[in-house]
Amino acid sequence: MRLIFDIRFRAWLYQVVAVLGVILTGWYLYSNVRANLQAHNIATGFDYLNRESGLLLSESVIDFQPSDTYARALVAGILNTIHVSIVSVIFATLIGTVVGVARLSKNPLLARLTMLYVEALRNAPLLLQLFLWHAVIISVLPGPRDAVELLPSVFISNSGLVIPSLQWEAGHRWMLFALAVGLILAWQVRKRLLAARVESGNQRLIWPHLLLLTFAPVLIAYLFFHPDFVFDIAEKGRFRITGGMQLKPEFTVLAFGLSTTASAFIAEIVRAGIMTIRKGQSEAAFALGLTRGQTMRLVILPQAVRVIIPPLTNTYLSLVKNSSLAIAIGFPDVVMVTNSTINMTGQGIEGIALLMLIYLSLSITISLFMNWYNAHVALKER
Repeated sequence: MRLIFDIRFRAWLYQVVAVLGVILTGWYLYSNVRANLQAHNIATGFDYLNRESGLLLSESVIDFQPSDTYARALVAGILNTIHVSIVSVIFATLIGTVVGVARLSKNPLLARLTMLYVEALRNAPLLLQLFLWHAVIISVLPGPRDAVELLPSVFISNSGLVIPSLQWEAGHRWMLFALAVGLILAWQVRKRLLAARVESGNQRLIWPHLLLLTFAPVLIAYLFFHPDFVFDIAEKGRFRITGGMQLKPEFTVLAFGLSTTASAFIAEIVRAGIMTIRKGQSEAAFALGLTRGQTMRLVILPQAVRVIIPPLTNTYLSLVKNSSLAIAIGFPDVVMVTNSTINMTGQGIEGIALLMLIYLSLSITISLFMNWYNAHVALKER
């Protein structure tokens, strides 16, 4: 009986009871659904993933043919979702940071223009923006025969944007991996040099050594694999554009809509983070001879990022989940592939369960990474 009055025991007991309750409820629902489906002779299980899909995807990160399985189609949809989400996160962060800093500008015209940008995009539904930009591309831009050449071998038309592309080989992948290794090595060495500089009072930071650490692995990979750098150049023919890499309108519209909408929210997050830094920080930086740009880059933003990261995580999560609106403009993301699979197989419960699991996994991955980064940049009390 004494255990009943133990706070720690009761805390563990409540958690165990709650977990068991969730498990029993889930098992009851699963058994009930399975029995009803069997009573109506409706197929259950995930065996359909190994059947030939017959799906035709307009674009895919990996090679996909209609003769491939539903499982490969699902993987292609997941990779398409991740691809457009990564591109959108990068551009949204860059645009949002610039707009957020510009909102605090002393130039009234720049401050009001950026405020108009933020308010317009934050208050316009993303779905309507996707419809608008898709209609603009399809209706306003000329056809492939009359494509506009923006730059040499760069064409834009209502079929999308065509740019020169590198013919990838296995050696190029190893060079890219070597570059990632070099960046990690340079980052670690830079941290140690900065710590040593603070302790010794030496103001020199040897950048040539950091550049050597960054690109030396790339040079070694090039000398070892000898990849050829052959570019596929786009050319405008009589009826269509041949060669190059084509960014189709659906991908372009989705990435643009997600980036601009998220950038408006990120701009407000950045502005609020900067405003939390006391004015004395800027005055001290000016007294040391730093320019306004150096003060913002070296003093203000590094401190503000500790306030910016938590709400920024929510924005990234919303961006990834908003990518499901791709189905409205025909981009073959994981939602569109899942819906097509459900329509062709009739196994909706399995499809929806997989879709929920996929988005849950993506959200948890983003949260874990952002929490790790937040802990990395957090102030550590001595």
